[in-house]
Order: sequence, then C-alpha cells, then structure tokens
Amino acid sequence: MSKDYSPFTPGQPVPVEFFVGRLAEVQRLVEKARNATAGKLQVAFVTGERGIGKSSLASFVRFIAERDYKVLGLHTFLGGVTSLEEMARRVFDRLLKESLGKTWEARIKDFFGNRIKQVGLFGVSLEFEAPDKDLRRTVHDFAPALRNLIERLGDEKKAILLVLDDINGLASSEHFANWLKSLVDEIATSQKPLPLCLCLVGLQDRRLSLVELQPSLARVFDVIEIKIWSDEETKDFFRTAFSTVSVQVDQEALGLISRFVGGLPVLAHEIGDAVFKVDSDNRIDKEDALEGIVLAADIVGRKHLEPQVFHAIRSPRYRAILRKIAKAPFKPLFRVRDIRKRLTAEEQKVFHNFLTRMKKLGVLQVDREGGPGAYRFGNRLHYLYFWLEAERAKGTKEP
Repeated sequence: MSKDYSPFTPGQPVPVEFFVGRLAEVQRLVEKARNATAGKLQVAFVTGERGIGKSSLASFVRFIAERDYKVLGLHTFLGGVTSLEEMARRVFDRLLKESLGKTWEARIKDFFGNRIKQVGLFGVSLEFEAPDKDLRRTVHDFAPALRNLIERLGDEKKAILLVLDDINGLASSEHFANWLKSLVDEIATSQKPLPLCLCLVGLQDRRLSLVELQPSLARVFDVIEIKIWSDEETKDFFRTAFSTVSVQVDQEALGLISRFVGGLPVLAHEIGDAVFKVDSDNRIDKEDALEGIVLAADIVGRKHLEPQVFHAIRSPRYRAILRKIAKAPFKPLFRVRDIRKRLTAEEQKVFHNFLTRMKKLGVLQVDREGGPGAYRFGNRLHYLYFWLEAERAKGTKEP
C-alpha cells in the first residue's frame, strides 16, 4: 500500500474498523437502541473529555444498530446551531441525505413532499428546505413527524437512533432544555409508541447546563461517560492501525508513543499520523517515535487549543511556566508552592498574572479537593500539549 495513505484520521471520528475498547459503553448504548425497536423511548447522554472519542462511539453504535436491529441512524452534528428551528432542519436534512440510494429513498422523498432542493454540482445532491413557519411547526410537531416517518418506512426500519452531537450552542438555551423535557413527556404519555433512541453527545458541563436550566432532565438522561483508554487499549489501537498498512512497530517505540497519548484517541491519531509520516522503512523504531512525537506537539497545540488560549501563551515566560507545570507525566494536578520552587526570578514576577489569565481562559482550574493552592488543567488536551512541548524543549536552549 502506498506510503501516502495513512491509517490515522486526525480530527475525524474513528473508522469502524479501528474502533478500540469501550465495550461496556457500546453495549449499553446498543441495548438502548435495541429496546427502542420495541417501542420504548430511550434517552442517553454520552459525555467525556474533549478528544475522548464521544462522536466515534456514537458513530460505532449507529453502525451496529443499523446492521443488527434494522435501526435508522441519524447522526446529526449541531456545531454552531443556537435555534430549535435550525436543529430541526439539520435533523431532517441528515435524514434526506441518509436515504439517497437506499431502498426506501422514494418513501422519504414522499415524506418531504416539495421541501427538497437540488444542490451541488449538476444537482446530484439534495437538501431539505422549508420556510421558517414550517420549521417552527416541525419543532412543535417533532414527535408526530418522527412517528409518521417510522410508519412510512414500514418493515424497512424498526426504530430511530437520533444522535444530536456537538450541542455546545444549544446547551445554554432554556428553549432547548424545555423542548427536550416536553418531547420526552409527550412521547412517554402518548397512546401511540414511538420507537426512538435519543442520544445527546457533549461535554459534562453541557449536560449540567441543561439540567440547571431544566432540573427534570436530571432523571431523563441515562449518562454514559467515556473514560480514557488503558495502556493496553492504546497499544491495541496502534497495532491494528499500523498492521493495516503493513508497518511493524518495535516494542520500545510502541510503549513510547502509547505513553504520550495519555489515553486520548484524538492524540493517538495525531501522534500516530506524525510517526507514520516520518517513518521511511515501514518499521517504527524509537527514533521514529521520538521524531513523530516532536512533530505532533505543534500540530496538537495549533489544532486543539482554542485560538484565544494559543494567543495568550505566546509569551516565552508563560510557556516556560506551563512546561514546568506539565513536567511530571500525566499528573495534571499541581500545587502553587511546588511550582514556585522551579521558577526563575523573572518567571516569579509574572506568576500571579499567569495564574489569573490561565484561570480566566479555562486552561487552569482551582482544585478544591487537592487542598490550598491546588490547581489542575481544565482540559487534558491542554496539559498533554504542554507536556509534549516540555519534552520537545529538552536539549534545546529553551527554558
């Protein structure tokens, strides 16, 4: 296979063939999708840190549910969406696109009526288009619309798995929180069953925001929290990925790149891709691993640190302080008194302002359980980036 082909997919959900671990979480969510085929409403909230693989897990479960239980999977990404109307439009647009080329395509087109627009080169793709008043009505009649949809599909599909992913813009909306609660209540009290598995995907603070806006949602969500990969799961991932392109990995190199991943799939893809690209003989050794890790450091920072954070840490003294904080591998908690001992006189002068700025940006958080002066990185990706930076800075003149 061409060396130009990388088995890693940085910035994208993990392909089904590379899915590793998460057996218990997959089983729970697949079981909920299976229960929905019996007409039982199921509601789940998949949560975990950034880069932990939430979208990949939802995508994998959708694949299993469609293959084994005749479920219609609609994985809808809602990045930037702040209104219920746009949410509804994206859900039904996803339905339209998923139906293309399927045996039930004609039924879906009939379901949409004249609300289909031809777009793309030569008009070969379709898009759901509806006036604002129709979208408002769709939001109000969301449950009946889904019931009508599943009835039209007949024996083709037994249930709907609706994944609402990347809900950042909606999680702070009281309208969305109340709409969710009303939707669940409407389906639960209806005389007609609706075989629906509704799965929200987001960070833990997004779920807490929704619960704060509508406290009744606390008992609605079945929370499925994704933990970081174990060391063996990380190694299994790399073994599988590299074997697909006939690349061997030395045990020492495998242990090194697995250690730097820190259990985060997003970093596994970034580091794996970088290591794959620097290798020249289809055998990953320690030197390849180290070179790839250094290459991945900048990529991880620029792609995964928010722009305002990346701008703030351009100060050499701030970067030096962050490296010293991240010096101990995979211990994102630290105490101020311990860090002060490592700082130069110049770094001491800016340390207070540094802490204030990093707290404001969300890079660092006070850790009340760690005792006085304890802090932790608010995002494991931030911590791992600066750890990678600290490793890269070794042997250079950088502090």
